[in-house]
Amino acid sequence: MYLLKLIAFVICFFTAISQLPTYVRADDEAEVAAENQISKTLQVNASLANATQATAINTTAMATVAPTTADTQAADNLEKIQTGHKAEEQQQSDSTKISFILYVLGLCILLTHLLLRCNFHILPESIAVVFLGAAIGGFMKIMKNLGIGDWQEAEILSPNSFFLMLLPPIIFEAGYSLHKGNFFQNFGSILVFAVVGTVISTMVVGGGIYLMGVAGIAYNLTLTDSFAYGSLVSAVDPVATIAIFKALNVDPTLNMLVFGESILNDAVSIVLTSTFQGLAENVDAETTHSKIFLTAVGDFLRMMVGSSALGVAIGLFSALVTKHVDLRRTPSLELGMMFIFAYVPYGVAESLKLSGIMAILLAAIVMSHYTHNNLSLVTQINMQQTLRALAFMTETSIFAYLGMAIFSFPHNFQPAFVIWSIILLLVGRGLNIYPLSWILNHFRETKITKRMQFIMWFSGLRGAICYVLSLHLELDSPDKRNVIITTSLIIVLFTILVLGGATFPVVKVTTLRFFPHFVFLFISQGNRYLIVSPYTFVKITSAPQKTKYSIK
Repeated sequence: MYLLKLIAFVICFFTAISQLPTYVRADDEAEVAAENQISKTLQVNASLANATQATAINTTAMATVAPTTADTQAADNLEKIQTGHKAEEQQQSDSTKISFILYVLGLCILLTHLLLRCNFHILPESIAVVFLGAAIGGFMKIMKNLGIGDWQEAEILSPNSFFLMLLPPIIFEAGYSLHKGNFFQNFGSILVFAVVGTVISTMVVGGGIYLMGVAGIAYNLTLTDSFAYGSLVSAVDPVATIAIFKALNVDPTLNMLVFGESILNDAVSIVLTSTFQGLAENVDAETTHSKIFLTAVGDFLRMMVGSSALGVAIGLFSALVTKHVDLRRTPSLELGMMFIFAYVPYGVAESLKLSGIMAILLAAIVMSHYTHNNLSLVTQINMQQTLRALAFMTETSIFAYLGMAIFSFPHNFQPAFVIWSIILLLVGRGLNIYPLSWILNHFRETKITKRMQFIMWFSGLRGAICYVLSLHLELDSPDKRNVIITTSLIIVLFTILVLGGATFPVVKVTTLRFFPHFVFLFISQGNRYLIVSPYTFVKITSAPQKTKYSIK
């Protein structure tokens, strides 16, 4: 019995031993399967981790794109700053340009002093400076051809330099020393001449040039380019007008009408030029004439009203600052504050795409009426003298640049185009002055006489603004651009040299100007009159009383 149990135990034992590897392999397979499952899980987790990491990397990369771009831009800006040998060369080049300009200004000052010393009033100083600039430009051209030096870059008048540096002091000084009573008394007439007159001149010149081109008589321009050209050459230049009329000492009313028109019509010319340029770029079937007209009117009103409001506001703010902040004990700080307020209107207006000329003119008028009285006596004198010096220097620079521009770049001279442009300008100016004067005389107490109308027509001087606007004009071919720039420069020189030079004898012949101490007696309709000043005379009667009249 025990033997059977022992045998059964042995059999079961060996059976278990024989089956033991099978159990082990099953466990191994289970373990392998488990390991495989774990491996797959780990692979999935690793894939998710890799994807997450990639996403994080991409996100980080995307997050770093903007800083990288900003850093690139900053690096580009830093690269523009020249260092080392290049910086020394640039500094030397800029110093040479500045020295050249100072040499020219010094010669112009000596020439002006010589003309004043010799009492040579027939030739205005501005015209003499243009001749001197042309002589300097020709001399530099000869030096360039001989290989001695190239001064072309210093001879060219940069539009940015003109509008941002040279023009503001002239306009501010003119407004600061302006006779405010005459200006606002004639403001309505000035506005009519500046707006309606400029539009008439633009239509006459632009339409005439287009028809001449279609007929094959003159250089052919497109319709929009013709009117853009007509608008820029219709800009009566305030710099040339101030220089010529100041030298001639003409009638104050006449001076104010021409000067005020030249100030305001620049804004009109700029608006018209940009309007025609925009029309040339955006011509489509949906564009209507009424839409174009309303856009031009809106731009003009925005520019005029916004610029005027800005200039008046800054002028009044300067009066408040000088009144409540006591700077009289330190005249240097007071003068510096005045210079800041003098330039701020122009800079702010140009940054807002308004008329800097209008803004700085209105600011100067307000500051001369309110702010000037808050200044100390020392600052008042220094302000006036400094403004006169700055205006003279910048004005002289502009006329010298105009003279040097004759030899600054290659010209494309078209005789028929130039001649017809001048003829159309004179015709357009006549259709502007005479009809509008006839209409305005029905509403004016002081009439615009025939002599004054003739002087206004004759003295429609074009200057640097016309020339600089031609440089800004965008055209479809370099040849067309050279034609317009050359013609604009010839028109500027013609009006300044021929019309401006002939203004003195014309004014003298038309008896609008008398010499300071020139007194004489004349008889008219049985009455005797004694000239006692350039624009007043006294009626001599038997009674001791004298009646004062003004020349009509």
